[in-house]
Amino acid sequence: MANAFDSYDMAGTKLANRIAMAPMTRSRAYGPGNTPTDLMATYYAQRAGAGLIITEGTQPSVGGQGYMNTPGLHSDEQIAGWRKVTDAVHAEGGVIFAQLMHTGRISHPSLLPDDLHPVGPSAVKADGQVFTHEGPQVLVAPRELTEDEITETIADFASAARNAIEAGFDGVEIHGANGYLVHQFLSSNANRRTDGWGGSVDGRIRFAVEVAAAVAAAIGGDKVGIRVSPGNPYNDIAEENIDEVYTTLTERLAPLGLAYLHLVENQDRGLTRSLRERWPATFIVNPPTYPAPTGPEALALIEDGTADLVSFGALFLANPDLPARLAAGGPFNTPDPASFYGGDEKGYTDYPALDA
Repeated sequence: MANAFDSYDMAGTKLANRIAMAPMTRSRAYGPGNTPTDLMATYYAQRAGAGLIITEGTQPSVGGQGYMNTPGLHSDEQIAGWRKVTDAVHAEGGVIFAQLMHTGRISHPSLLPDDLHPVGPSAVKADGQVFTHEGPQVLVAPRELTEDEITETIADFASAARNAIEAGFDGVEIHGANGYLVHQFLSSNANRRTDGWGGSVDGRIRFAVEVAAAVAAAIGGDKVGIRVSPGNPYNDIAEENIDEVYTTLTERLAPLGLAYLHLVENQDRGLTRSLRERWPATFIVNPPTYPAPTGPEALALIEDGTADLVSFGALFLANPDLPARLAAGGPFNTPDPASFYGGDEKGYTDYPALDA
């Protein structure tokens, strides 16, 4: 029987245990041009006891930003800033992947330079608000990406992945979940295209598959993971034919030789098992525990074979040494709901916070 505290070989990357730190938006990239700061290096190094750290969402291009003070991986300055983070984590014996997140329509013009406007698969406005330097702003209707722009955006993901490796990351995770651009293409309400990038199941999964293929070609599939959240309504997402979409997506991704599939699980354990059966590599699960954070009971998913790794979010904020506390059976500091920020995962599983 697998044990959460056993070491683990993830496509050639050696992990000290099977406990992953989930990506959580922190909005601490206060440096010029959204560069990582010394505070971020300290924050991630404190949590290097995780078998795998997955960073906060990091925009692959200037136009991919959707929240204030979030970091990028598209400039030399950002690469240099992230190098301080990866060096600090590696000095503590940790493994760290950068999550690449293009927010798509979940953005606002005031967050983007040079008169850029939020984009999406279709010009369909999401219901909601986004935090900006001027306070909460109602989301705007995005501009529909042209086919040439879709190709450019895929190339941006690949370029950001190469930058991540230059910055010292052990790999990258493609954010295909929680209502951001990749998930928008998978959805049936944000994606109303009638060309080869929408409509049918094959059309809706095409962007996710081509992003993954391009990133794998850029840095090697063994350094690439992808995160999905079937049926997650966050950021005004609706999905049809969920089982068909995600089983087909998993089958198309499998031949790419990716390091892992990271599932933000919905209430359907049957779909989880179906995806597990179809996925040939490491399978990471973030279970549905809202409104409570994912707790030690989730380790049973490793013991019963549902997952190879389990990811923890909010509990890692309050307990930087979480793997050691899990091994000892506690005690656990309680995450402070007052610090939670209504961004990446609020209302679904674990959720991000501005301050631990």
